[in-house]
Amino acid sequence: MLGTRDEKTPTEADGQGGEGHLELARESLRELLDDTRVPASVREALSEDYAQIERMLDKLEHGHVHIAAFGRVGVGKSSVLNALLGEERFSVSALHGETRTADAMAWTSYEDGGVYLIDTPGINEIDGEAREELARDVASRVDLVLFVVDGDMTDTEIDALRSLMRQQRPVLLALNKVDRYTDSEVELLLRTLAERTEGIIDPANIVTASANPAAMTYIEVDAEGIEQVSKRRPDADIVTLKERLWDILEAEGQTLAALNASLFAGDLSDRVAQRILETRRVLGERLIRTYSVSKGVAVAFNPVPVADLFAAAFVDGAMIWHLSKLYDLPLGRGEARSLAGAIVTQLAALMGTVWAMHFVSSALKVGTAGMSTVVTAGAQGAVAYYATFVVGKVAERYLVQGKSWGDGGPKQVVQEILDSIDRDSILSDARADIKAHLRGVRS
Repeated sequence: MLGTRDEKTPTEADGQGGEGHLELARESLRELLDDTRVPASVREALSEDYAQIERMLDKLEHGHVHIAAFGRVGVGKSSVLNALLGEERFSVSALHGETRTADAMAWTSYEDGGVYLIDTPGINEIDGEAREELARDVASRVDLVLFVVDGDMTDTEIDALRSLMRQQRPVLLALNKVDRYTDSEVELLLRTLAERTEGIIDPANIVTASANPAAMTYIEVDAEGIEQVSKRRPDADIVTLKERLWDILEAEGQTLAALNASLFAGDLSDRVAQRILETRRVLGERLIRTYSVSKGVAVAFNPVPVADLFAAAFVDGAMIWHLSKLYDLPLGRGEARSLAGAIVTQLAALMGTVWAMHFVSSALKVGTAGMSTVVTAGAQGAVAYYATFVVGKVAERYLVQGKSWGDGGPKQVVQEILDSIDRDSILSDARADIKAHLRGVRS
């Protein structure tokens, strides 16, 4: 009966809902592939992920569903998969670590086809960090995880299960080797597993299996009353497991594939966004430094106080305008100057003493001659450099937050930026950068 079921296939059972989910997943993957806004450097850095999208699209087009066995060495993962296949296709060995890499086979006994069973390395022969990576890798490529245990769960198994659940993939928990236990022991184990996975796995998805039963001794009496003793291995008993798998595939087959693809698309989209943000931050840092030097040198050279202020406003506004283009949140030049003014106002309020020194040194540049101008110009240039650097960092935070100050408003953002940077280090950089520029001009 199990091998010849003629009820609805997964496609028929899912109906328009399942196909609709698949089409949405395909659209998400295609959008990621075709997004021209992703820089070539980011696409290259994530080349394996983009190749995975291509494979996943092909998988969705053919309606394939992937199921992976996951668990410790020795629990019988490979035996369970072989029992489902009805033949010895996956390697079964008494040696630990026999399965070195993931291996896949088509489950042709499932009437609609397109279901692939995947064996994975044992989780107890790799450390915690590697287990987490394996869980991420398996979850990114499969639609359903068959987590195999052979008794009460160990700490390693519980940690691995949690890693899988963090990937938001559905899990079927199979208690294998039940032929070794009495009926009451099996009942106790099932209750224990349900308690350990409460809130994580639906109790309906905890099933039993005996994929490779231990050999049993049989005593047969012939017609003449002579006893004959023999040992042979009973047939595998995976009826409960197979029925549950088929129920899931018939009810949710396409939806599972679509869910996996959508989750992968979401994860990759986040990684792409993070890579782009990291690239923009590097370029933003360079841009802010460039404008800081320009303003520092301009203020140091310019002996007219009012012109100093105009130069400062122009430089800060131009810097913010370029930053907005870098972060793909363009501001008009007027908006950029207004934003610069708002930041400078908050900065002046929080740094009153420093800004007072700035204005005093500006007055000294006009009221004194020669040496006083040289001394105060250098100091004023460094302060101007520092101020523009802070303005740039504040504007960058505003743009990263989607052109928003957040709940605390601009004053809080300015204060957080001031607290996050080393003033002495920036001023030291300012003096070094300005000196280097002045030496270049003089040479």
